[in-house]
Amino acid sequence: MNEMYEKAGNIVANVRKLATDMVEEDLKVLDLVEFTEQEIKKLGGEIAFPCNVSINEITAHYTSPSGDKTVLKNGDLVKIDLGAHVDGYIADSAISVIVGENLDLSSRDTGLTEDEIQLQFKMIDTVGQALENAISTVKDGVTVGKIGEVVEKTITDQGLTPVSNLTGHTMERYILHSGLSIPNIKEENKHKIVEGDVLAIEPFVTNGVGRVTDMNDAYIFRFLRDRPLRMAPARKMLHEIAKNYRNLPFAGRWIEESIKTRQFNLILRNLISSRALYPYHVLKEKSNARVAQAEHTVIVEPGGCQVITK
Repeated sequence: MNEMYEKAGNIVANVRKLATDMVEEDLKVLDLVEFTEQEIKKLGGEIAFPCNVSINEITAHYTSPSGDKTVLKNGDLVKIDLGAHVDGYIADSAISVIVGENLDLSSRDTGLTEDEIQLQFKMIDTVGQALENAISTVKDGVTVGKIGEVVEKTITDQGLTPVSNLTGHTMERYILHSGLSIPNIKEENKHKIVEGDVLAIEPFVTNGVGRVTDMNDAYIFRFLRDRPLRMAPARKMLHEIAKNYRNLPFAGRWIEESIKTRQFNLILRNLISSRALYPYHVLKEKSNARVAQAEHTVIVEPGGCQVITK
């Protein structure tokens, strides 16, 4: 089992670097997510969930729909969140980068002041430190509340704010979120992690209010249950989804590309309203402040943990 996790983690670490190196001005987000997903497969993995590319105040759950024209701009704070699995054993990781960060951003048309640019660099440094401090806390018998306390203190010591209503999570075979949340703030949660637990630890940092809210848009979905459906095309689509993705999240554009029908959006709405599918709404920071994210997957050991996505 650990060998499968390690293989998935190695794939994610390699693809994360390739995706980060690809980031530049005028790059289409659709090209970035498709490149990331294709590279996971090239390296022998399967996609655990659609690649998320969330920009600035958009915090999570954005993946390109079909035909997406969104492009990256210099000064954008971009969060790349990707996951691979090998025979169902999942590795999940995220990184934040600034578009054009190797350029003199103050001389570019970013719409940001020099102080705002430096704040973004500070957020990236802080979220990385919060992740490292949280990882150093993980071992058999530690409470999840303690992990959240370490994350929060690291961030607030820098005068920034953790996003309080987003968390990390435990994972099991073919299950991305297997029930236990890993908080990013101090909580009176006495649940103890144990040897063999697989955790995705993912702090989020902002200079805003530190809460996210749902947007109307949803481009990522998950199979919930079989349902009686009147439309034959809807029954067919749901069958294909259950067969191909099990309980793992999938992108609407994957289905739209594989099932050629003009009724795609109608069928999708029908599956959601019938509660056969769960939609992951795009999340944004409530005060429209920019957000940085970092994430690694770890396996709990008696005296520490193994980081499989470094």
